[in-house]
Amino acid sequence: MYPPKHHQDYNPENSKEVAKSYPFSVLVSAENKTPFITHAPLVFHGEKLIGHIDKNNPHIRLLKDGYPITAIFQGPQTYISPSIYTTKQLPTWNYIIAHATGTVTELRDTDAIKKSIVTMTEFLEAPHQKFILDLDDTRMDRLVPYIHCFEIEVEHWEGKFKLSQDKVPSDIENAKQELILNNQKDVANFVNKLFEQHF
Repeated sequence: MYPPKHHQDYNPENSKEVAKSYPFSVLVSAENKTPFITHAPLVFHGEKLIGHIDKNNPHIRLLKDGYPITAIFQGPQTYISPSIYTTKQLPTWNYIIAHATGTVTELRDTDAIKKSIVTMTEFLEAPHQKFILDLDDTRMDRLVPYIHCFEIEVEHWEGKFKLSQDKVPSDIENAKQELILNNQKDVANFVNKLFEQHF
């Protein structure tokens, strides 16, 4: 990532928090000059990341043992209007992003794949687990043959948190509130509009 130091976060624990809070990742691999990009949730399995994608996805040929990969986790982001600042500024865009780079290990064992699905379900259902997936649920037996399951051994975490850090404290606080407000408002407006158009 482009690394202006005042936007760069060097604490891997902060990047991990982004991944935990926004687990729907962008998986990026490359073969020769062709990029492969897949959107999929990833959750922690110890210090590793674990995920699954459809076996019909051509990306799976690059999700094999030892292959390099980058997973991108995007947190909240928004346009920041100069109107919210107490000082004169230009328009900008604030965002929270984490990159995890590492290598892939394919999980082939049926029980390991089912356990990974249970692990992911437990994580995504937290903190108030309304649904518990039983490891012996026979529906998973029908699903497993169509799943490519993998772990990522993360070698490097990189965080880019552009949060108006170069501004005065009052403007940093205003930008923080704008980031919170705009994400709540924009998501509601977009989803409602989408549903009106399609349903």
